[in-house]
Amino acid sequence: MVYYLLSFSAELENLTDLQPRGGCDDPTYPYYFKVKCESCGEVSAKETCVMISEEVPLPTGRGTAHLVQKCKLCGREGTIQMITGQGQPLTLEQSQKEEFAKLMIFDSRGFALTDFSFTDGWKVQSLTGTIFDVDLSAGEFAEYDEKGECPVGIVNLRSKFSVVKKHERRGGKDVYI
Repeated sequence: MVYYLLSFSAELENLTDLQPRGGCDDPTYPYYFKVKCESCGEVSAKETCVMISEEVPLPTGRGTAHLVQKCKLCGREGTIQMITGQGQPLTLEQSQKEEFAKLMIFDSRGFALTDFSFTDGWKVQSLTGTIFDVDLSAGEFAEYDEKGECPVGIVNLRSKFSVVKKHERRGGKDVYI
């Protein structure tokens, strides 16, 4: 099993706390990305979609996963399980330092994860407290904050998948580094 951390960054103008609309563990937020078969190296032509609220039974009948899919080239089966509780909104401070914020951890068996796609379903807060619902599928967002009397915007969206390791803590939750 390989754990993949999906993290993201952007340039925020007069905004903070960029995250999926229902928070980083939003059960209805769709994560779109491509998968690469770890057996033959084939990359999926189409994006795969997973959501926390949608689970399917494993072929073995023991448990569930958020995705069970076969490689179209070699037929090897892979699974993906989403691990909640690890994500954080992207803050203005992180944006200014060009840091990435953690979004989600994926336990992937048989697939490497690549090419995350930003979609609709995000929210962000202006520095004066105005909440904006944001569609990031165009790769940017621009608006005017009437309360703060200033332009707000999001540009230079970036995402990356990184392999992380699970560290178990006694009496606490697991940490992925």
